[in-house]
Amino acid sequence: MPPEPTPPDATPAISTPLGATDTHMHIYGPAARYPVAPSNPSPVPFTRDLPAYAAVMARLGLSRTVVVQPTAYGTDNACTLDAVAALGPASARAVVAVTAATPRAELHRLHAAGARGARAFMLKGGPVPWEGLAALAAHVAPLGWHVQLQFDGGEMAQRAPLIASLPCDVVVDHLGRFHDPVPPTAPAVQALLRLLDTGRVWVKASSPYGVSRSGPPAYEDVAAIARAIIAAAPERVVWGSNWPHPNAPEPKPNEAALLGLLAGWAPDPAVRRAILVENAARLYDF
Repeated sequence: MPPEPTPPDATPAISTPLGATDTHMHIYGPAARYPVAPSNPSPVPFTRDLPAYAAVMARLGLSRTVVVQPTAYGTDNACTLDAVAALGPASARAVVAVTAATPRAELHRLHAAGARGARAFMLKGGPVPWEGLAALAAHVAPLGWHVQLQFDGGEMAQRAPLIASLPCDVVVDHLGRFHDPVPPTAPAVQALLRLLDTGRVWVKASSPYGVSRSGPPAYEDVAAIARAIIAAAPERVVWGSNWPHPNAPEPKPNEAALLGLLAGWAPDPAVRRAILVENAARLYDF
């Protein structure tokens, strides 16, 4: 029998510490105000706005949020920055979409508005190709930004030399996003663990459902990778809900259940606190 769905009003099975941060979520505003970019590859879940997300924050006991620019809007960061402004500088930061051609003055404007990272989405719809990644990283590094990188983790060994050479920190999305199911001993996962050894690579513990074959509630195939990553570098892992789960089928995953997975991935409460609070505070300059 399939597992019972988590009730929509569920709260996390773990204690959420003060300062807990969701480092990966998206806001989608009204289409008339925030037009979708022509490059957008998939349907947009209009409207998933701040009032809807505020209910998630309250239910999960979250204090801080990082709004990540969706691929839907290309390099027009208006919706993301409007959300950060509404949440306020004590509670929100942004990861924005820029390129190596973005004017320096615009980068400084984005920084003042709360941006602390540049998203490099290497799947369909992203504005920066692999051959442009080094130039993007060099462009944003002087501001102390990181590059947030999402791609098929099956390419990790192939991409690792480039990632290790970048002049800024790199945040790897969604536990590496290994599209083909692999164990932690697989060469691609081992390549990610070696990148963690550099001290400049971080991982988001987010979206286990995106590639899992074993499925809910435990997503055990991805959970094994999560445990290996956290054991290797607990000081450079952060958590994200991936709300509103734009590419997940209905019914959407429940954020309380996703946050509760940390109990199995990081049984030590001190490690969970680092993932949810201290690590995020360092990475996003809270």
